[in-house]
Amino acid sequence: MLAALASLDDLESLMTAAWPAVESSTSDGWLLRSAGGVTQRANSIWPMSAAADLATSVRHAENWYGAHRQPVIFQLTRRLENAAVEEFLDGRGYSRQSETLIMTAESSPAKASAPDGVTLELATAPSGEWLELWWSVDGRGGEEEKLVAQRILIGVPSLYASARNADGDVVGTGRLTLVDGWGGVYCMATHPDFRRQGMAAAVLQRLSHEAAASGAGRLWLLVAAANAGARALYSAAGFKDSARYHYRQAPVPRTPGRC
Repeated sequence: MLAALASLDDLESLMTAAWPAVESSTSDGWLLRSAGGVTQRANSIWPMSAAADLATSVRHAENWYGAHRQPVIFQLTRRLENAAVEEFLDGRGYSRQSETLIMTAESSPAKASAPDGVTLELATAPSGEWLELWWSVDGRGGEEEKLVAQRILIGVPSLYASARNADGDVVGTGRLTLVDGWGGVYCMATHPDFRRQGMAAAVLQRLSHEAAASGAGRLWLLVAAANAGARALYSAAGFKDSARYHYRQAPVPRTPGRC
């Protein structure tokens, strides 16, 4: 079974390589990541190994993010050594949010079949149209944040799939990043007017085909646990749950004298 071939160490390393932060620092076996607050993954802590002194490690992380004027966010998988971190963060009032599934599948050499009137294109950089559609569907923020997101995207070589309708507009996107024999699928987005028409399935199959053609036999992707529609799409394409993670965010300090 494919899921058994991917350890948490493998998956967490792949995820970190495919979505690089703009700035990072390693301390006490933890990777501290920052990208101006754009996307949780690029602005969170990955505890790569158990800290020798948990309180000291958390304090150092809080100071580091404080200097960056960002909230402290942990990305935590359900590994045994993270249990102590979870308990410590509970005591400090950290919230729990964004439960996310890591799904894996074998790549497929089969060529993608696009819906009628739709063409699939592939590029080595995100075009302005590609970026605009993805950000309009999945982005959080304005133009400044979008530019930071673009820096994250191009921080590692990737392939960008675009689905164009009969009018030549980009109505679907996807990104494939090849890392150590794996292909990471990211930035799956479909224009609201073109959903439930097979657009996302076609983009996903195109990326799977490109992964297989490049020698990547396995794929991974990330999907919100609450996103039943996307999970159904990925399951139909052969993806299975391999692991999950969530985020823990520090409480926002209250300003004295205010409610």
